[in-house]
Amino acid sequence: MSDNFLPFALPCLGEEEINEVVDTLRSGWLTTGPKTKRFEEDFAKFVGQPYALAVNSCTAGLHLALEAIGIGAGDKVITTPYTFTATAEVIRYLGADPLFVDIDPKTFNIDTHKLATTLDKVDGVKAILPVHFGGQACDMEPILDLADRASIKVVEDAAHALPTYYKGRMIGNFGDISVYSFYVTKTVATGEGGMIVTANPDYAERIRTMRLHGINRDIFNRASSNLPGWSYEVVAPGFKYNMTDIAAALGIHQLQKANTFLQRRADIAAQYTQGLADLPVHTPYLNPYSTHAWHLYVIQLQLEELTLDRNTFTERMNAAGIGTSVHFIPLHLQRYWRDRYGFKPDDFPVALDVYQRVVSLPIYPSMSDADIARVISTIRQILIEAQK
Repeated sequence: MSDNFLPFALPCLGEEEINEVVDTLRSGWLTTGPKTKRFEEDFAKFVGQPYALAVNSCTAGLHLALEAIGIGAGDKVITTPYTFTATAEVIRYLGADPLFVDIDPKTFNIDTHKLATTLDKVDGVKAILPVHFGGQACDMEPILDLADRASIKVVEDAAHALPTYYKGRMIGNFGDISVYSFYVTKTVATGEGGMIVTANPDYAERIRTMRLHGINRDIFNRASSNLPGWSYEVVAPGFKYNMTDIAAALGIHQLQKANTFLQRRADIAAQYTQGLADLPVHTPYLNPYSTHAWHLYVIQLQLEELTLDRNTFTERMNAAGIGTSVHFIPLHLQRYWRDRYGFKPDDFPVALDVYQRVVSLPIYPSMSDADIARVISTIRQILIEAQK
């Protein structure tokens, strides 16, 4: 890879994060401790929820969230096939089955009309797990209305949606539980990590217990209480899902920069949209009820007007020294899900069609205007040459 290669994603870390990590290392408290507690408190205030619980991944958070609301063997959880496998695999962890509903062709979020039809036809659904694709909110009002009428829970996969607002309220304030990701490519990054938010004290207590072996008090509380440091009680067979203070040290300062990061991401998105407007591509649709976190900037190639396919396009971008990605390979095309449930490619035709056309472009705050211009210029050259 050349020195001139522009990667698809890069974390944006400053001296504040570095100094906080060094302070953590010098403190000797590397695992869950005071930095994690501070990060949780800061995050709860940022989102506006009373409970925020840090974990070592969004996947872990989704698992804990579904466990807390009582999902178990034989249950069904509705979600989208147009997501990373983690969204669905956590359902299987609990012995339940994902029930896929196709996506809206503009937003790539779950189609609420098809969701309503599915709920009318299928028994045994216990929860809805919507994914805020790319950083744009699902249409939560009808989702919550359908869930209320069916007496089922809503757990939001907010991995891409920090910060995102739906009708003036931040995502994280709609479902029974919401879960965020701090993976290295996300809008707020700790390398690996996640955060669970909820307004329900019972869910919060269950998650707090289950994220660390089913122990009724976490490490920091044991060390800072009047009880012996070795004293604990196991109340359930839990998991090892706690966040380290090293990760939290990064998160504290990343969160402080979240709105600044968003401003730059939005500026990059605006430059892309303007620079690609006259080409045979669809730039991201912006719905009227949501802001956009711009975790992803996804274009759709109008293949009917081009002599190349999506894979050839990404190969040419890579050859020009620009990284791209594809979000996502629909789950019903993946071997495990296909074989287990007998899916055929056209079972979810919108997800299939979108997948064949989409390309995710680099979008991160440290990109320069020259980087952005280079991406636009390269795309223009490739697509103008490939027009029919």
